[in-house]
Amino acid sequence: MTAWQSAWQALGAQGDGTALRAQLWAAYAEPQRRYHTQQHLLECLHTLDTVREQVPEAAAVEIALWFHDAIYELQGKDNEARSAAWAAQALRDAGAPSDRAEQVRRLVLATRHQASPQAEDEAWLVDIDLAILGAAPARFAEYEAQIRAEYAFVPEALFKTKRAEVLRGFLARPFLFSTAHFRTELEARARANLGQALA
Repeated sequence: MTAWQSAWQALGAQGDGTALRAQLWAAYAEPQRRYHTQQHLLECLHTLDTVREQVPEAAAVEIALWFHDAIYELQGKDNEARSAAWAAQALRDAGAPSDRAEQVRRLVLATRHQASPQAEDEAWLVDIDLAILGAAPARFAEYEAQIRAEYAFVPEALFKTKRAEVLRGFLARPFLFSTAHFRTELEARARANLGQALA
């Protein structure tokens, strides 16, 4: 049984969800994407695997990772909301209990990064999504280039201004990561990466 199937069924969904998984995988290959791609999804899933034993709601976090950037329109303002709604509907359609569908919907919405995570499952999910900030310098530089390529339609001066606002917003937080594990492993390097990007 694949990790997807195991997580899908752990949430009480019927069947193996294979067709849905294929649909999601294809979504991450859409041509407008440069960072929010299959590479990002695989990196998130790999990071989850490294901490799985510490994550109390690993199945819900795993399915939420599959959905968190499922809908990604570059100028869309509601990508996470639409992705979250898709996740919840897919789980309900597969017979999962409503509380599990709602949990995954809530988790996907947490990746809007508008506020610090309030629940433990959200903290793990958000930290996994933001782990790229603490990547090795070469991968972080690639990530920055991918973000720029994704927003190639934005003029350079405007992009630099807006990107700097985002990065400074992260640096202004008391902590970038919400879990002790990721603070220990990635906080220092993430702050160094962000400082380098701003410089």
